Amino acid sequence: MNTPIAISSDSTASAGKVNLLDFDRQGLRDFFAQLGEKPYRAEQVMKWIYHHLESDFANMTDVGKTLRAKLEASCHVGPPKTLVDKAAADGTHKWLLGMDGRNAVEAVYIPEPTRGTLCVSSQIGCALNCQFCSTGAQGFNRNLATAEIIGQMWVAAKQLGNVTHQNRRITNVVMMGMGEPLANFDNVVRAMSLMRDDLGFGLASKRVTLSTAGMVPMIDKLSETIDVSLAVSLHAANDELRTELVPLNKRYPLAELTAACQRWIARKPRTSITFEYTLMKGVNDQPEHAKQLIRFMRKLPTCKVNLIPFNPFPGTRFERSGAETIRAFQTQLLNAGILTMLRRTRGDDIDAACGQLAGQVNDRTRRSAGIRQRVDHEVTHAL
Repeated sequence: MNTPIAISSDSTASAGKVNLLDFDRQGLRDFFAQLGEKPYRAEQVMKWIYHHLESDFANMTDVGKTLRAKLEASCHVGPPKTLVDKAAADGTHKWLLGMDGRNAVEAVYIPEPTRGTLCVSSQIGCALNCQFCSTGAQGFNRNLATAEIIGQMWVAAKQLGNVTHQNRRITNVVMMGMGEPLANFDNVVRAMSLMRDDLGFGLASKRVTLSTAGMVPMIDKLSETIDVSLAVSLHAANDELRTELVPLNKRYPLAELTAACQRWIARKPRTSITFEYTLMKGVNDQPEHAKQLIRFMRKLPTCKVNLIPFNPFPGTRFERSGAETIRAFQTQLLNAGILTMLRRTRGDDIDAACGQLAGQVNDRTRRSAGIRQRVDHEVTHAL
């Protein structure tokens, strides 16, 4: 099992300075107005940060010297520190990124012939206690700031040689890393705005996907706030089993989740929702489970299923379903007319596969106590 890594504190050079990665376009314009600068200056700097991946104000050559000096004195472009950079045999990349003096998260890049997907984290740890997830085994530490979320993409883009609007190595982003994105709503939305902004990373709405365990009120709020794609971590289509696997289901059972997804589709009629379903041996992979999933999906006929073979991690009680069982489950769904994909396992040799974004974060909480209270607090304050 991965062991916690000691993370050195940031240098004092940026102490007390404003991190420009914390601002979306409007926030940056407002900040520059406070500095007494014209809004277009903010957009000049934004282009340097995200198109040229430049963090040194001295190199922003079309920005006046006076403004550069002003920015140097009060601001910095502060992405997370890269502590570990691992490459798998299949081309997958994983970065362990230091967020402060004690904590780190992981970001994972998955290349495919027609696209490159970056999996981004939204929290240090997670409070939702999903039984099959290695991140949930760590407990919850804190939310990530906007700079810490978009900074993951900034670091990956820099190291991969991504050039916005020219040489796109990162064509898709999925908020499927550590944490529940909708429990960190404002910071996640601001970061996704930067992913989509033409002066940011310029991705289309269908290429930025947020994955949630099913925080129903926040699904509604998300649909009204920003145009992105939605994925739902389902994993079971009956309430008893889903509550066991995803305790949040006790608060927002399947009927409420279904209704929220139907409202999402009604607001965005040309979009679909992907339902993630992790297959675990003898737990949710039997023909009766497939029948339950078929009944669930028929209430959302334009949506699709993404089957994910479980990735075991140290200490888990679950096992991956056998290859024949997985094929039979997929075939049963396809024969029922359900659009079903099977995710190919990637990055196993660097613990980068789905459900393995874990290990380097110290667990400073007891998961079994106060999970409901934390979720209630996040929902209340985000609404």
